[in-house]
Amino acid sequence: MTVGILCTALLGLLLFGLGLYISILRQRAHRLIGHDSDPTDTLHRAVRAHGNTAEYAPFLGLLFLWFAAHPAPGWVSVLIVIATIARFLLAAGLLWGSSLDKSNAARFLGALLTYTCGLALVIRLAVA
Repeated sequence: MTVGILCTALLGLLLFGLGLYISILRQRAHRLIGHDSDPTDTLHRAVRAHGNTAEYAPFLGLLFLWFAAHPAPGWVSVLIVIATIARFLLAAGLLWGSSLDKSNAARFLGALLTYTCGLALVIRLAVA
């Protein structure tokens, strides 16, 4: 199994794991739709973590699978691993930070690494 395939599977685990977590929270709260607007609300935080993951994980997964199927320099595999870690960091920052309306190190680093690794992988794809 290549790094790209493993990291794509991890992004899928994150996406579907967060979806399951939201379903569990909704069942416990007897709430089929929506969430409180309170930025400290657990369901609100989980919905944002899932939504943010759903925005980035699919395209990152496509990039990872492309590079898994086509030879690339070793630094590409390093970026794939860092981007995967970044997605987990960002989700952790959204779920476990003090509030959604306050930044924290995990969110900041997760977002920064997602952008930089994603852009670098897209540029590598364009010039390959």
